[in-house]
Amino acid sequence: MRTLDQWFAEYAVSHQNPKNKAIHYICVPAIYFSIVGLLMSIPSGIIANTLKLNAPIIENWAFIVLLFVLIFYIRLSIAMAVKIALFSAICLVVNYYIGQIFPLWAFSIGVFVIAWIGQFYGHNIEGKKPSFLKDLQFLLIGPAWVVENLFSRK
Repeated sequence: MRTLDQWFAEYAVSHQNPKNKAIHYICVPAIYFSIVGLLMSIPSGIIANTLKLNAPIIENWAFIVLLFVLIFYIRLSIAMAVKIALFSAICLVVNYYIGQIFPLWAFSIGVFVIAWIGQFYGHNIEGKKPSFLKDLQFLLIGPAWVVENLFSRK
């Protein structure tokens, strides 16, 4: 199993151009955020009926999927898992409130499409294919790479 640093080194190969990196710093979190919103939009009656907590922020498919996503990060780095868990919690709360104002599924699809257009534009500038075309796990490495690059003390 590769270490987080090995994943980052391989991911960084196709993320050298400053414009592409800047685009990724915006679009990768936006895609993550929109996926959380899309998952929250799936009717979750079975989850709510099972848990009976009357807590819509955790009684949804996004929360369940994010628990499994966190297992991936925990295997790589506890510190990174904590950072991603914090970002995930923010995504859950903000998406919940957006869903009180707009149809969450429509908002999330809009953000998702715009962010992916940005991603592919960034890779066009870079002149290299997105990493996830080589290995789908890079879809989870991207958010960690952004967190590491934006908030590390290096």
